[in-house]
Amino acid sequence: MYGLTVRWSLTDAPKGTLKALRAYVEEESYAKFAGLEGLRFKTWRAHKGQWFEGSYVFVSDEAREAFQTSFEATAADSKVSKLVGSPPITIEPCEIIGVVRGPSGFRSSGRFEHGAED
Repeated sequence: MYGLTVRWSLTDAPKGTLKALRAYVEEESYAKFAGLEGLRFKTWRAHKGQWFEGSYVFVSDEAREAFQTSFEATAADSKVSKLVGSPPITIEPCEIIGVVRGPSGFRSSGRFEHGAED
């Protein structure tokens, strides 16, 4: 499978950035990527005070490359870069070896698993 990792540093991000990123994913980004042709799935990951990451899996290397080329041209001005205050530190294609869905399934949003903290 054809993956792409995009990571931003949160080490110098303003207070409240992770909370703002959660809201952005739920209110804007989720719908945007739900309709992206050639995308199998995307996950948004974060480690508070460390990094925020988008992990993508595409149907083909061509779909991954087209998205990567387009994103790299505008990465510094992306909504996440504006929220974080800096461009991505990593934009890296990768191979996804496998994906499994466990018996508990998965949730499209972690909204109810986080409190009001950053």
